[in-house]
Amino acid sequence: MNGANTKPTQEPQSNGARTNSVPPLAYRNHEFLDHSAEARPLRILAEYIEPLRQFREQRIHDTVVFFGSARITQDGTLARYYRDAVALARRLSEWSLQLADERARFVVCSGGGPGIMEAVNRGASEAGHSSIGLNIGLPHEQRPNPYITPSLNFEFRYFFMRKFWFAYLARALVVFPGGFGTLDELTEVLTLSQTGKLSRRIPIVIYGKAFWMEVLNFEALVRYGLIASEDLGLFQFADSPDEAFALLEGALSPHVASGAETPAIACSCDSHTPLSAGPGVTPACCASGEATTPTRGESHAHGRSNR
Repeated sequence: MNGANTKPTQEPQSNGARTNSVPPLAYRNHEFLDHSAEARPLRILAEYIEPLRQFREQRIHDTVVFFGSARITQDGTLARYYRDAVALARRLSEWSLQLADERARFVVCSGGGPGIMEAVNRGASEAGHSSIGLNIGLPHEQRPNPYITPSLNFEFRYFFMRKFWFAYLARALVVFPGGFGTLDELTEVLTLSQTGKLSRRIPIVIYGKAFWMEVLNFEALVRYGLIASEDLGLFQFADSPDEAFALLEGALSPHVASGAETPAIACSCDSHTPLSAGPGVTPACCASGEATTPTRGESHAHGRSNR
């Protein structure tokens, strides 16, 4: 028998004894960490802890999140939305840099890929500001764009952990035209706002009214009784960078003096949480000491959710 194919895993020592090779430590065992079902909780936790560490080190206090299609290019049929996204992100970043705050405030955050995501990271870069990219590995389309600040470029495996960082650091949301992914992200934040699940309000600016009124019939949802008429107040439309910036500046300015811990992660409220009695009153679910007000507090308090 050929000895080359029957080499034992135990190596003989000079005294004739046998010993095993040293196995990798569990946290260095890539086969276990990357591929096993048992390590899934560790992978999920890592996608919380690693961004948290970076946001603390970079003094990222809060964000303005931009959603939009990866397929909109600067020379395509919807190119004006790419140009407008660059312009709006640049103006917002310039305004942020002028704030007298040692923390990074209202930092532009995108999904990290091409299209509208690239445009907003590009606008922040042109302003000389940092920007965040929360990328996720997909079979096509999704690769990190070159305008993301390198230390704030993240790759996620799990959609729900990526969504956590979108929603819980956001002070405002801007939604450009997009497909299934954009619709998913928009309705996710609308639901969090409608139900009062987040302890603070996230102003939502929907960009391109004609596009969105053709794609989504919000009034029909009210007419059929599937949402309440006041739910239409959860968002506002804008059709130009100037109009969108004016809405954002008005919504963000009251939060400039935020004294919350950095990063300012929002609290989650549940059905047993006493909600804020009014602006500036901290809900009991907030341990950070930040004064916040749920958008749909009355409906949430009575357990009503039209979804």
